[in-house]
Amino acid sequence: MTQIYIPLNTPALMKGLPARPMHPLLQLLLLVGLAIAGVSLASFLALAIAQLALGVSALDFSALTANPGRHPQGWAALMLFQGLSLAGIGAGALVLPLVLRQPVSRYFAPRRLGAAWWLLAAGLLILCLVPALSGVVAWNAGVHFPAALHGFEQWARANEDQAADLTKFLTNFSTPGRLLAGLLAIAVVPAVAEELVFRGVLQPNLQRWFNSRHVGIWLTAATFSAIHVQFFGFVPRFLLGLVLGYLYEWSGNILVPMAAHFTQNAFQLILLYLAQGRHLPSSFDPDANQSLPWPTMLLSAALSAGLLYWLHQRMTADALPPTDTLAAPAASPQP
Repeated sequence: MTQIYIPLNTPALMKGLPARPMHPLLQLLLLVGLAIAGVSLASFLALAIAQLALGVSALDFSALTANPGRHPQGWAALMLFQGLSLAGIGAGALVLPLVLRQPVSRYFAPRRLGAAWWLLAAGLLILCLVPALSGVVAWNAGVHFPAALHGFEQWARANEDQAADLTKFLTNFSTPGRLLAGLLAIAVVPAVAEELVFRGVLQPNLQRWFNSRHVGIWLTAATFSAIHVQFFGFVPRFLLGLVLGYLYEWSGNILVPMAAHFTQNAFQLILLYLAQGRHLPSSFDPDANQSLPWPTMLLSAALSAGLLYWLHQRMTADALPPTDTLAAPAASPQP
C-alpha cells in the first residue's frame, strides 16, 4: 500500500489545536513573549541567589556593570546573572512547542542524530575556521563609518569598549574553578540557549514565512549577529551564524549547531586561561584583533570549505527520515 507522510505538527493531528497551523510570525511573537518571561524570572532568581548567597543586593548590580571590581563577590554575581539570564531565554524557547502542543524533541530535532561523530565534526569545523576568520575579525574591527555617521561610530565604539571591559573582567580566570564556571555560563549555556532561539525557532519559522531555506538561514544569521549589538564584530559573527544555520539545515538536529557553538566559545575561553597562566608564548594576545599570516588563513579557508562540503554530503546522505512525520496509508481509490 502506498505511504504518504503527514507532519505530526499539523494541527489536525494534534488534539486541542486550532484547525490551521500557527503563522510563523505569531510563533515568533510568542517566542519573544516567552523569552521575556523567561529572562525576567531567571533574573529575579539570580538577584535572589546573589543577595542570599553572595551578599550582593539588586542595587549593587547597576554599579557592578560600571565598576565590576567594586564588590568582592562581583565576579561571582555577574557570572551568575549572565548564566541564569541566558538560561531563562533558552527556557522560553523550550516552552514554545509545549504551548503549541508539539513534542519538544521533534520541534528542535526533526531528524534523529545520524551519528555521534557529527558533533565532533561540527566542533572540528569551527576550529578549522578560526584562522580564516581572524582576517575578517581584524578587518571588521577597523571599519570606519561615513563622515555623516561619525557620531554613531563614536557611540558604538564607546559601548563596545565598555562591554569589552566587562567581558575582560568576567574572563579573568585566576583559578581552575573560575574557568569551569566560565565554561558553564559563557560556553555551555549560550550554546544551548542561543541555538534553541535562533536555529531552533527563528530559522525554521523564517524559512516557512519566506518559503526559502536560504533566506531563512541568512536572515537568522543576520539577526543572530545584530542582537549582540557589536557593530565592529558583526561580519565574523554573521559568518559564524551562517555556518551554524547550514549545519542545522543539513543535520536536522539542534545538537549539531550546539556542539559547534560550544566549541567556538570554549576554545576562546581556554585560550584566555592558558594565556593568563603564561602557558602560551608571551607574544600571543588572545584579545587582540589581529589577523594571522595569509598562508595560514588561506589553508584554514580551504580546509574549512572542504570540511563543509564533506559534512553536507554526509549529513544529507546519511540523515534518517524525519522524526516529525507519521506514515499513514493513502486512501484507497473509490470503486
